[in-house]
Amino acid sequence: MEYSIISEILIAIAFGIGGAVIFSAIGLISGTDETATMLPLTLLVVILGAPPAAILTFFLSGAISKHITHSVPTTMLGIPGDTMAIPMIEDANKLRKLGIPHVALQKMAASAIFSAFIAIPVAVLIGSFLAGYAESIKGIAPVLFAVVAIVIAYFSSGKFASIFLLIPFIVIILGLKHVTSYYNENLIVCYFLGIAVGPLIFELMKTLSPVTRNSLRLEHENHVTLVTSVGTKTSLNPLKKLDKTQKKWIIPSVIFSSMTFVFSPVALTVIFGEFVHAKIKNTYHKLTTSLCVKEAVTEATYIAETLIPLIAIGLPLSPVSLGPASPLFVAGDRFVANPSTGEINNLHNLLSQWEFLGFGLLSVVIAACIAYPFVVKCAPAAARFVSEKIGHEVIISAFIGLICLIGLWEGGLIGIFVILTLGVVGGALGKLGFNSGVQFMGYYTALSIPAILTMLGLA
Repeated sequence: MEYSIISEILIAIAFGIGGAVIFSAIGLISGTDETATMLPLTLLVVILGAPPAAILTFFLSGAISKHITHSVPTTMLGIPGDTMAIPMIEDANKLRKLGIPHVALQKMAASAIFSAFIAIPVAVLIGSFLAGYAESIKGIAPVLFAVVAIVIAYFSSGKFASIFLLIPFIVIILGLKHVTSYYNENLIVCYFLGIAVGPLIFELMKTLSPVTRNSLRLEHENHVTLVTSVGTKTSLNPLKKLDKTQKKWIIPSVIFSSMTFVFSPVALTVIFGEFVHAKIKNTYHKLTTSLCVKEAVTEATYIAETLIPLIAIGLPLSPVSLGPASPLFVAGDRFVANPSTGEINNLHNLLSQWEFLGFGLLSVVIAACIAYPFVVKCAPAAARFVSEKIGHEVIISAFIGLICLIGLWEGGLIGIFVILTLGVVGGALGKLGFNSGVQFMGYYTALSIPAILTMLGLA
């Protein structure tokens, strides 16, 4: 028994280190979308048969590490490291113009670690509380998915357009389900991949069309001014990077943003950051504290929106659980979460609440030991290497290849056609503000349609 526990921990540490290293590297590359990168790699880990604790540690350490290293391009290059860094770019650029990008970098990295250590127990506590109402929630799950889909759609950038676009998108999902069932293909993963890489596929389609190709052509080269120093010798203790005011704002921001786990992480980051921005008068403290809170909310929402639905019910009811964290809920034949039938077999069943807490904190420790010191000590060299040596074409090619491999594994050519169809449709609708979070919610609502019709006496 003791050997089994030690073995489980050692395997989880190994996968956690792998996740931290991989996603730390990806976080250095500006513009890398979390869903398009984290979903396929996490799915691959699940498909390859990793133990449940190792899967959770891989994902959480990877997510935390990516959100630490995304501070490098955001502060050093003035380019958003990923989607979640977009709300931070304004404050980071202002600090960069003041000649203190190293301060912005260190405060972002310190905030990520500090908030992650708070967010893990908060998320487990909320998830454990909601678990007491799990059976009641499961009974109304089909309707709940439809309601949450409408709420998430409204809070997306598309607002009412996103709500109306849910209808044709759900019809497309149901149509694809009918077509694939004709060929005896019960696909799941391909739908997630199609939605995840939709923006990428749509942009690639634009390069093939003479109508849109010219709009992508650059008139001149982009020039980036690289900061060559992160300051003098600095402590690695993240608590020393944050002053009392910043800690005072980070703690309640983490707690309250964790409680609102069904809303968009980007939206919550903006809301909490702007609230703090308006409360502080001194320019330096206004910029640094707002940046700290935004980074903290980024970590907290990703952790809470992953752990709370997993612990409470096992169904994905948040934008993160529907996107980057979806392989923890649904993955081929291994993990199942069907709101229509109520069948749930995923990490919700395989890990206890104490294991979620323990391996969650282990993930933070791994990220703190790998990503944090790397960012604090090596940011300029890493930024220079990425900007000069690594082209976006390499990253795009690698992920397209991985997605095609997984699609062929699950459904052969039919799987590839589903990924391509949803990618083009989802990518085009994304231009109207109908983002991937709403699309994932639309997918689950489509699965719930038969149950909803039965509840209404229409089937």
